[in-house]
Formats: sequence, structure tokens, C-alpha cells
Amino acid sequence: MKSELTIFEDYKIRRIYDEKTETWFFSVVDIVQVLIQQADYQSARNYWKVLKNRLKKEGSESVTKCNRLKLEASDGKQYLTDTATAEIILRLVQSIPSPKAEPIKLWLAKVGYERMQEMTDPSLSLNRARETWQKHGRSNKWIQQRMMGQETRNKLTDYWATHEVKERKDFATLTNVIHQEWSEVSVKKHKEIKKLPKDRNLRDHMTEAELVFTALAELSTRQIAEGMNATGVKENIKAGKSGGNIAKKARVELEAKTGKKVVSSENYLPVNTRKKLKETT
Repeated sequence: MKSELTIFEDYKIRRIYDEKTETWFFSVVDIVQVLIQQADYQSARNYWKVLKNRLKKEGSESVTKCNRLKLEASDGKQYLTDTATAEIILRLVQSIPSPKAEPIKLWLAKVGYERMQEMTDPSLSLNRARETWQKHGRSNKWIQQRMMGQETRNKLTDYWATHEVKERKDFATLTNVIHQEWSEVSVKKHKEIKKLPKDRNLRDHMTEAELVFTALAELSTRQIAEGMNATGVKENIKAGKSGGNIAKKARVELEAKTGKKVVSSENYLPVNTRKKLKETT
């Protein structure tokens, strides 16, 4: 199962991909939130609860075919959440009077089509990511570094997955160990320095230098882990500290030469988001 966020207009919709069945499962509450145009998540949750009970009484198969899967919430924790395939979501849409019904249907169809295209030609997903970053004002140099860093990251997580690191929380722990070692701040603290909301991907808001040192730390970690055949969380933590330390030494030397800190508050957030964050602090 592979989870990620996708966007419909200004709404974030959580989804999870089952690689065995090649199927996307979407968060039902997130879709409901779009349909009823409700900014408050709890209100959308209550709406779905009432609708779910009504559909159950009516004997609707749509409800019984919903799956309870773990998705990340705004607090960063994983909770069992009602999810459904695009087919089931389309049926549920019929039960909610909304001007967004047709746009959601078209969007779901598009998501499914794009996934089929990407499975045939994986380069399409890379092109789509590149286009998104370009729209957000990233330079070609930054985009190239981000994509190279992601490839380095993927090779490391592939190693972990085949060496007895299975739990999502363990991946997070190891990632934080490496990050803390090279940057001397935790992932959480780094986000705070950049004034990022919890749901933002730190790497999408890193400077070119931050991306380079993250990649160096993760590349070093993987090669050290392979050399010692690190297995399990404890052994991979040792490899992570060693790999991160290599990048740390390079960072310290660069900072001494330039007089400029690598860990930056630069965050690439849209102006309106920055204003909202200032208002709440």
C-alpha cells in the first residue's frame, strides 16, 4: 500500500494505492468535504457519518464496499479511515446533492486514466511532477536536484524494505536519524524553521543546498548499510548516523568557507499561505 495526497481545486484528498490490485482507494470524508464545500473537516466527518447510517438502512452496497485503511491525519498520525475505489466513490456522489458532483466525476476518471498511462510509461509521472514544480516557480536546476534526490531516497528505502525494516514509523525514525545527523536539527524542527504546515513535504521546500546534503547523507547511508549488511532498525540507525555524519562534515566545511548556514528558512510557500500562517502565530 502506497499513500499520497492529491489535489482537487483547493482541497487535499488522501488516497492509497494497492499495488497488488493496481487500485486507488480515496478517503471518503475528503471527497465528501469537497462535495458539501465544507472547510471544517469535522463537519464533513459528521455529514458522512449521518449519510453512512442512512445508506446502511437503505441497504446500499456502496457503504459495505468501503474499506477501513490507515491514512495520515493532520496531526501526522495514522488513523483507520473509510476509503473507497473510484467506482464506489462515483456511486456515493449520487447520494450528495452538490454542484461539484460532475467535476469530481471527471476528476476521478482523469486520475484513473493518468495512473494507467504512468504504468505503461513511468516517465509520464516524472514529467507531471516536473510541470507541477515549474508552475510553483522552481528552477530547472532545483527540479533536477529534487528528482535526483528522490531517486537516491528510493534506493535507500528499497534497501530498508528488503532488510527487515517494514513499519512506516521505522522508516520515519531512520529518516529523522539521518536528517538530525547531517543538519543537526530534526525533521520537525527543520519544518518549524521554514514555518511549514504539518502536511507539507519538507523536501519540496528545501533549497538546492539542503537537497544536495540530504542526498549525500542518504547515499552515504545506503552504501555504508550495504557494506555492513545492516539488517533491522538498530543496525540501520548505526548506518544512518555514519552516513549523516559524512554529510555533516561537508556541510560544516562549506559553512566555514562561505559564512552561510545551509539549513534555511526559505520555504517556497505561496504568498497567501504565508499570510495565513503569520495571522495564526
